Amino acid sequence: MKKILLVFGTRPEAIKMAPLVKELSKHTDFVIKVCVTAQHREMLDQVLTFFNIIPDYDLDLMKPNQTLNQLSARIITAIDVVLIDFKPDLVLVHGDTSTSSMVALAAFHRNIKIGHIEAGLRTYNKLAPFPEEINRQITGRLADFHFAPTQQAAENLLNEGVHSKSVFVTGNTVIDALLWGIKNVNILRNDIKKIKDFILENKKLIVVTGHRRENFGDKFIEFCLALKELAYRTDVQLIYPVHLNPNVQKVVYDTLGGEPNVLLIKPLDYEAFIWLLEQSYLIITDSGGVQEEAPSLKKPVLVTREVTERQEAVREGTVKLVGTNKAEILKEAILLLDDQKAYQSMIGNENPYGDGTASKQIVDILRTL
Repeated sequence: MKKILLVFGTRPEAIKMAPLVKELSKHTDFVIKVCVTAQHREMLDQVLTFFNIIPDYDLDLMKPNQTLNQLSARIITAIDVVLIDFKPDLVLVHGDTSTSSMVALAAFHRNIKIGHIEAGLRTYNKLAPFPEEINRQITGRLADFHFAPTQQAAENLLNEGVHSKSVFVTGNTVIDALLWGIKNVNILRNDIKKIKDFILENKKLIVVTGHRRENFGDKFIEFCLALKELAYRTDVQLIYPVHLNPNVQKVVYDTLGGEPNVLLIKPLDYEAFIWLLEQSYLIITDSGGVQEEAPSLKKPVLVTREVTERQEAVREGTVKLVGTNKAEILKEAILLLDDQKAYQSMIGNENPYGDGTASKQIVDILRTL
């Protein structure tokens, strides 16, 4: 039996690895263990609870105000103990976090095979997103098996010299998680009830998120001023689950606090958040995961970044890059609010990130390796 260790630490990683954990658990020819670094402690735990996953190893590495270098060093040291204890044949990591790159490096040092879930995404700008772009490239150089969500991601890897026999196009596991999650949301939860009380049927709901480091400062102020102007419209409501980072909190509450058509709330767990996305008319975000999820919900997305490693969605027309310029955000948002033809053109296309079978495809491939 093949021994597989799945390692993740952030909320997005947990969401995207959860359906893979569930799929692997169906097969008796694998011995699997789950290790979490807890790079996001509270948000990670919420996802684990929703998907009913109990980690075999919990490294609990999150510390207040630790630097990326401190976190990276602690990940390598802590995961090495797990690798010695379990002795996996294969380590599966996800995406572009410090957890993925440092765990991959530690596994490489132990001569353990590495599988990279959501491989091949690129902006080729090492500062956007920072530090994720370089984390992803490091993991890609170390991985033995690359599970690319799209053909474009696979081509990025092939162009970088990765052997074609180690690259597999599977779709993105985030769609697996979303489709399972929507069916299992508990709409009687108190936080969902409170949001329902705010939402008015005769208004168009805009759901907003924003947390990228590269947008902090003047860019983020500009972004919030655009939201404030949108909220003046009588046909619009905004709900913004505000990231806990102080660079986000201060600007958002100073700019949008007290606005009558704006509901500022604490970050939602995954279950409540996907329910909220489903209620939206329009989404404005800098989140990577939302760019992937929204097309399956038939919701248009304006992305407040200058570049995105998810170009497939841009080409399909399901998302549009608008940056953080106030005028550009307002122009594109107003177009979608007022022009049904423009709106329909963004929601009528298929999701380029798959049909919800990525986890099964990955497991089928693992059984042949």
